Amino acid sequence: MNQGLWRYADWMEPVPPAARLTLGEGGTPLVRSRRLGPAAGLKNLFFKLEFTNPTGSYKDRFACAAVSDMVANGKTECIATSSGNTGAALAAYCALAGITCEIAIVEKAPEGKLRQMLAYGAKLYRVKNFGVDSETSDRVVECLKKLSSRPQAQMQISAFAFSPVGMSGVYGISHEMAEQIDGPIDHVFCMAGGGGFVLAIARGFQQLVKSGRIERTPRIECVQPEGNDTIAGPLKAGSKAAVPVECTSRISGLQVPQVIDGDLVIEACRQSGGTGHLVTDEWIYEVQSRLAREEGLFAEPAGSTAVAGVLKAAREGLLDPNANIVCVISGSAFKDPNSLEAMTRNSHCPMIALSDLEARVEKEV
Repeated sequence: MNQGLWRYADWMEPVPPAARLTLGEGGTPLVRSRRLGPAAGLKNLFFKLEFTNPTGSYKDRFACAAVSDMVANGKTECIATSSGNTGAALAAYCALAGITCEIAIVEKAPEGKLRQMLAYGAKLYRVKNFGVDSETSDRVVECLKKLSSRPQAQMQISAFAFSPVGMSGVYGISHEMAEQIDGPIDHVFCMAGGGGFVLAIARGFQQLVKSGRIERTPRIECVQPEGNDTIAGPLKAGSKAAVPVECTSRISGLQVPQVIDGDLVIEACRQSGGTGHLVTDEWIYEVQSRLAREEGLFAEPAGSTAVAGVLKAAREGLLDPNANIVCVISGSAFKDPNSLEAMTRNSHCPMIALSDLEARVEKEV
C-alpha cells in the first residue's frame, strides 16, 4: 500500500501490510500565509493543515498506526484517554477495525468532541479532576494500565511513553513538510500538551537528516499555554526536565498537567536549536479568530496555538523575517463549539423579508 499514512511505513514502527488500516489520513496541505505572516514581518510563513485529516486532526495519523498494530496483534478492546481529538481518531479507526473503544475523558473536554466520539460508537466517561490535577491524571492512567493488562485489550494514549507504535505514525508530517516546501525549513512551531507531537516532529526530521534527504533539522519550537507550562517554560529557562503543574488553561487538548514525554521534548528541541514559547489563552483565542477572518483557516484553539507562538516570537524580534517557518495547525474548529460561539458572539444572521432584499437590489444595482 503506497497511500496515506503508509507511504512512510519504512520510517515507522513495523506493522504487517495485511493489518494496515486507512481512512485516507495524511497528505495534508502546506499553504503560505497571505496576511498574518506579512503583517508580522514574516515573508515565508506556512501553515500545515492537519485539520484536513478524516476526523479533523493530526491524531488520525496516531490512531491509524496504533489501531493497525492492535489488529496485527489480535486485540479486540482499546482502552484510552482523551480530551477530544485522540478519542475521536481512535473511535473512528476502532469502528473501522471492529474493535471496541473505551475512553476516559478529561473533565473539561468540549461537548462537540464527545459527540464525535459517541457517533463512532465509543464508550465514554469523564473523570473529575482528570486533566486538571497531575496526581489524579497519573492515577487515571494507572487504572487504565490495569484494565489494558487483559489479553484482549491494549491501552492507547498519544504519547511515546505509552504508545510508541502509534506515535511513529506522526513522523510522516515532517517528511511531508520537507517534500512540500522549497528550500530548508528554519523553524517548525508546534503546540504541546504532553509533548508527544513535538517529539514526533523532531524525530521525523532527525530521520530525514540521517537518511541524507536534508542537511539539517529545523529549529523545533514548543508552544504551550501559560496555564499548562510543563515543557515550554523549563525549555526556555535552560532546564533539562519538564515539571508537573496544576493546569489552569482553558485550551482543550493542551490540558495535560503531567510530564509524560516532556523531558525528551526538551532534549530534542534544544538539540535542534529551538526553544519554548508561552502564550495566554486570550491570545490563542484572538489568533484563532484571526486565522478564520484573515487566512480562511478554521482551526480550534489548540490548533491555533502554534500560530499564536510564532506571532508572539515575531513581535519580540526573535525570528529572521526571511526564514522559512512552518506552523502546524492540528485540529478543526468544528471540534470546539464553545470557542466558535465566543468567536462569533457579536455576529448575527438576521431574518429579512423578500421585499427588503428586493429593495436593496433596486438601490444598489
